[in-house]
Amino acid sequence: QVHLVESGGGLVQAGGSLRLSCAAFGSIFRINDMGWYRQGPGKQRELVATITTGGSTNYADSAKGRFTVFRDNARKTVSLQMNSLKPEDTAVYYCNSEIQTTTGSNVDDYWGQGTQVTVSS
Repeated sequence: QVHLVESGGGLVQAGGSLRLSCAAFGSIFRINDMGWYRQGPGKQRELVATITTGGSTNYADSAKGRFTVFRDNARKTVSLQMNSLKPEDTAVYYCNSEIQTTTGSNVDDYWGQGTQVTVSS
């Protein structure tokens, strides 16, 4: 069984910074893309940033220039450094990983439990 465990959320003032981290545990053969999504109050879940095994990244327009996603393949972790935070960044942030548990098995999406980020004005 695979688990994604997140940490690093909290309350910060506008203009401040937070770093979110996520670690994958369990029976894992390979991890493909990893990333972060968020769901604000009354909104649908949306992509924030993703990163491939090779380090190629993709960012939502709202995250470009302020957020940086990075990963450690050996440690099976993905992190999100968030700078210049705005009140509109307030949301529950979810870690996501595409994981193959054994040779020849399907690649499935796994999600963390979510971590709250609140940015006060």
